[in-house]
Amino acid sequence: MNDETLARHSIAALFFLQIAIAPFSQAQNSAKPENLGKAINSEYNEIAPVISPDGQTLYFSRISHPQNSFGDKGSQDIWFAEAINNGAQWGLARRLPAPLNKEEYNSLYSITPDGNTILIKGAYNNGRYETRGFSTSQRLARGWSAPEKLDIPGYEKMSKGQFDCGVLSNDGKVLVLSFSEKKNSKLDDIYVCFKQKNGSWTKPQNLGPEINTEDFTETTPFLAADGYTIYFSSDRPGGQGSNDIYYSKRIDKSWKRWSKPVNLGPAVNTDGYDAYYTVSALGDFAYMTSFNETIGKGDVVRIPLGRSDEGDGKDTTNLTQPVAPAPDPVVMISGKVIDSKTGKPVVAQIIYEDMANGEEAGTATTNPITGEYKIVLPYGKKYSMRAVAPNFIAEGENVDLTDSVAAIQGKGFREIANKSLKLIPIEEGQVVRLNNISFQFAKATLTPESFPELDRIALTMTENVKLTIELGGHTDDVGGDAANLKLSQDRADTVREYLIGKGIEPDRIASKGYGEARPVASNATPEGQAANRRVEFTILTK
Repeated sequence: MNDETLARHSIAALFFLQIAIAPFSQAQNSAKPENLGKAINSEYNEIAPVISPDGQTLYFSRISHPQNSFGDKGSQDIWFAEAINNGAQWGLARRLPAPLNKEEYNSLYSITPDGNTILIKGAYNNGRYETRGFSTSQRLARGWSAPEKLDIPGYEKMSKGQFDCGVLSNDGKVLVLSFSEKKNSKLDDIYVCFKQKNGSWTKPQNLGPEINTEDFTETTPFLAADGYTIYFSSDRPGGQGSNDIYYSKRIDKSWKRWSKPVNLGPAVNTDGYDAYYTVSALGDFAYMTSFNETIGKGDVVRIPLGRSDEGDGKDTTNLTQPVAPAPDPVVMISGKVIDSKTGKPVVAQIIYEDMANGEEAGTATTNPITGEYKIVLPYGKKYSMRAVAPNFIAEGENVDLTDSVAAIQGKGFREIANKSLKLIPIEEGQVVRLNNISFQFAKATLTPESFPELDRIALTMTENVKLTIELGGHTDDVGGDAANLKLSQDRADTVREYLIGKGIEPDRIASKGYGEARPVASNATPEGQAANRRVEFTILTK
């Protein structure tokens, strides 16, 4: 397999290891794509870059390097580099160690926002390569797990061409693939699979004639963080060279209706082979491989995208002028999962849901060493979030992005940092606040968005049959003492009745209204009053 063929086959690399700092030149006020310099690029072929959603780690494949697993005779391994000073410099690229990079031709296709799951080339079973397909590897405290194949019905029989490629959506629920159903063909189409509740995937579905053509290739797809914008490479007529980058947007939720693909034009595309276009969740830069004015063969370059930070109060005077349009903006939320009793980080799964209907919107995992997490959410909804770990009860949180839809035309990318998720140990005396339940104004009537939170409490009590609790209702100091005391008691009673209706024995649930007697914050501010209006429960016995 020669270098040109390998350049169609690949993707990116990985994390942690000592870094040597090496700068790359930054073009100020220029619409020219930026070569990332000698920290990333070399005399060898650097192809198929993948930028982590936070823009801080760049993965790519390097061909025929002497340090590759199979040496300098056509091998392909995954390498990585980390950003310094928000991308003003890059750490010197390093090769990804075992248990990955075990085969002769290795590729990394995508990485989840939490940085803890990667999608790679090939179907592996217990770390051993079996056949063509796709596998994932999980970050562990000691490194990365052995890759395990994704169960994609029909893929081995459907994929008959020379190449395959794929990308995971940020919520982990959608897999976008490119391959050919014709034997030995170089003409790929783009397909989509959906993750099912049992962890398997649906059979690949062709995205249809809006995206795919009969006589040309559509390959190396990338699904942006918004979940609606897709970028891909095609050799269809009207391009700048052999393959150009195009983009299209999903018109609805069906994955069957797409806008007409648009060529990104000469500012991005060259007269050569252009592919593997990837965008960070921030929407500030895209990354791709270029064969134009390179240090070696193929080089990794980055391209400024067409969204300003207007409205964020940032000075854009000296920013690089945009070259290509950006996908719709998203919100990145990060923080730690902590044990509420000890304050120490906890290894946990993060589950986030659409509060309007209780449907799961996605999952993430914490860093196994630090307890940190990252998730990426689209604007336009209110989400609940919680951590899940054995022997703990989650104290749920929520984030309201419904009033920020205008940011799609204005402020753009947003980051919410240091949002801790608490896990309460199942121990006597521990208090769990129910942050994701609410009532009608001045009433004890639950709103529908409260039901998923209460259903989880009912499930916890079902799984822990000796657990007994006291539900406590609390108010702010607005209104009379007697009225507040009655309202708090009525609300605690309402929650109790809901749990009893879910099959929990009445003698396991006490309820008491405390009115305004036990504030957790000052009532002098609206924020403090909101904090004091709450229902929580105390574990009596376990």
